[in-house]
Amino acid sequence: MRIRLEKDLPVLLIALVGASTVASLPQVESAWAGIKEVYGEQEMGLRILREALLAVLIVYAWLEPRLRNGIFSSSVLAFLGVICSYVLFEVGYALYLDLPLVVPMTGLRVFEYLPVALIGFVTSRLGAGDYVLYKFASYLRYYLALQTVLAIAQALWAPPLFGVSMLGGGRPFGTFVSPNLFGATMATCALVFALVPGMRRWLALSVFLALLSGSRTAFISSLLVVFFQVYAALRPRDRWALLMPAPILAVGALILASSPLLSGRDDADPTQDGRIDLWQRVFADHVHGPMDVLFGWGLGLSSNTVNLLFGAEYFPGQFDSDSLYLFLLNGYGVIGLLAYLTFLWITTRMSVHPNKGLVTMFIFAAGLTFNMWEYFPQNALLMLLWGMVLGCAAKTHAVNSDMAQAPVSAQTGYSQPWR
Repeated sequence: MRIRLEKDLPVLLIALVGASTVASLPQVESAWAGIKEVYGEQEMGLRILREALLAVLIVYAWLEPRLRNGIFSSSVLAFLGVICSYVLFEVGYALYLDLPLVVPMTGLRVFEYLPVALIGFVTSRLGAGDYVLYKFASYLRYYLALQTVLAIAQALWAPPLFGVSMLGGGRPFGTFVSPNLFGATMATCALVFALVPGMRRWLALSVFLALLSGSRTAFISSLLVVFFQVYAALRPRDRWALLMPAPILAVGALILASSPLLSGRDDADPTQDGRIDLWQRVFADHVHGPMDVLFGWGLGLSSNTVNLLFGAEYFPGQFDSDSLYLFLLNGYGVIGLLAYLTFLWITTRMSVHPNKGLVTMFIFAAGLTFNMWEYFPQNALLMLLWGMVLGCAAKTHAVNSDMAQAPVSAQTGYSQPWR
């Protein structure tokens, strides 16, 4: 069997992401009929398909010598060793609190697609990151086209199960179980297209779908992508005119995203829909001392999977986090939360990728009110991009510069020293 990373990897990646078109098919059919199925049934559905495709991708990384050697380098192994050590400590602490093993195991879902990040990291280090991302984005267009047809049809004619869309029907949900998951994925697709030259029409379409979903997080995330696009298009001396009103623009975007006109919901005010109140109660009821602050009060207790398996409020300290940062604080404490934020900051310091600021800001902002590492396929897409950005280090950039006379594709404009 001949393994060709530059041709095989984009196909495997789009197959993984494309699994979302069937993973929630029973729930999508029910939503079209105006019936909201319980999330416990949703999780069982056809989820096994995406897990199988993830396993195929991991096996491929093992069989491809360049990926395998890159992942098993000393620096990567040291990084993984530090993560594993602390995670094992948190699992042990959860068991010490008499939680069943399945609970802390659900708290590990934020690492489920870490192999995709490692693959993206090594691919970028090999100098093939731009080409792989270009081919993946070209396949992603077909995925987006399917979501567009379904979303417009739903926005016109679907029952208003999740609220009313701007087009008069229900808020669109595409092939997902809710408009919020659909909107988050469309905003992430906008991020992918923003990183690839010649994809502006698909970027605009992704932003439109994110807006149509009525999701506040998707709306703000997609506007962040647009902001960086406008910023990059301006001359350096003119960029201050965009940066100075940026805080006001952010507040305005939040107010606009929370309006019933865009969100399609009467309870769109974030101070009135229960989320802020939930966060306040979490800190008041469950944080009892320094140990809870430093290490969390129960790994997995804020995972949606625990709610599905045991029901809401089954364990003391259990809650629906919504925010990634509350999820990390609950399961990994201030230590884990600071480690995550530090790694985001390190990414911006180490990488020389031209869009590192956009990717890291998108990841940071998307986690404020949405635990994106629990939701597929946004988690797979963001892990891939994060790994590719981090893998574009100064040393790698210098090596690629020495290959400037390598053949250049007339179609993509990317140097292709790997051919």
